[in-house]
Amino acid sequence: MSNAPSSNDELFQERILQGVSRTFALTIPTLPKGLDRAVANAYLLCRIADTIEDDADLGFDDKQRYAQQFIDVVRGDADGDEFGRDLAPRLASHTLAAERELISETASVIRITHSLNPTQRSAMQNCVRTMADGMVYYQGQETLNGLADQAAMDRYCYYVAGVVGEMLTELFCDHCPELNQHKAELMRLAVSFGQGLQMTNILKDIWDDRARGACWLPADVFSLRGVRLAEIEAGKGGADFEDGLGQLIAIAHGHLRNSMRYTTMLPRHQSGMRKFCLWALGMAVLTLRKLDRHRGYADGQEVKISRRSVKATVVSTNLLVRSNFGLRLLFTAASAGIPQREVVAAVPEVIDQAESRVS
Repeated sequence: MSNAPSSNDELFQERILQGVSRTFALTIPTLPKGLDRAVANAYLLCRIADTIEDDADLGFDDKQRYAQQFIDVVRGDADGDEFGRDLAPRLASHTLAAERELISETASVIRITHSLNPTQRSAMQNCVRTMADGMVYYQGQETLNGLADQAAMDRYCYYVAGVVGEMLTELFCDHCPELNQHKAELMRLAVSFGQGLQMTNILKDIWDDRARGACWLPADVFSLRGVRLAEIEAGKGGADFEDGLGQLIAIAHGHLRNSMRYTTMLPRHQSGMRKFCLWALGMAVLTLRKLDRHRGYADGQEVKISRRSVKATVVSTNLLVRSNFGLRLLFTAASAGIPQREVVAAVPEVIDQAESRVS
């Protein structure tokens, strides 16, 4: 088990968060004191798992080995220093300096993890185990042909984002016990929230992912329209491809509508929690709207929202943070014109299936 965290560990966590995620470095400080520390730590754990998955120089077997070692580190059954010393030098040369430093200093992050309360630690351990297992499994399935169908995409989104929603809900309920009366519904909606954000990212990053040999789109959505995902080129998918993209945009929109329900279920007096959710939700809606209007885009920069849009999201949601009616109106206005499909908040069969894939 790690020693108690030092002031240097706390300073490192605060600094490295700025280096690995501008978005979360912006949103996490809005959370209540104490909860912000736990969520920052949880994000860094997920980022370490994600770094293992994304590294171009690690083979499948190495990714499996490091993922399992990291699960053991988080659980307290392996040494964080040893993990960091072993993995950091093996990361691809183009790895961000902040990501390499994060891996090197895994022990600093873990000392904070192990200083948290049992509920917080359990939530993080469960998330890291499921995420690491699942992401490595899907790395073994990575091709330009896409995933088999929408159910496979749902499972992938659960592994990389839905489990994060569940973990955050556990942390929210631990910090604010009055939420426990709605916990079952919040947990379902949290999976949908994660999927909405992840699907938006997948749709935004289609061509970047293809450049590294990956495609996370459901093949059946496009094959029914006569489109073979392995054969399309950036910006040249054609009308049938763009029609399939529209179907996925509608599904993502449905999940983001569930995300709004999740957010408005948080107590009005928990404005920090609400802001944390609203800023992510607002930026996702604006990105989805831009995607819908530019379905033939050839580069992710074409559908990236501007800093002005980010600022407008922050200002408008801050003004309305305590008003459920006002927030729903704002969401309706921001999402106007985006195709929509109602989706189930969380499908237990999908989650059970997902867990069985790596058992």
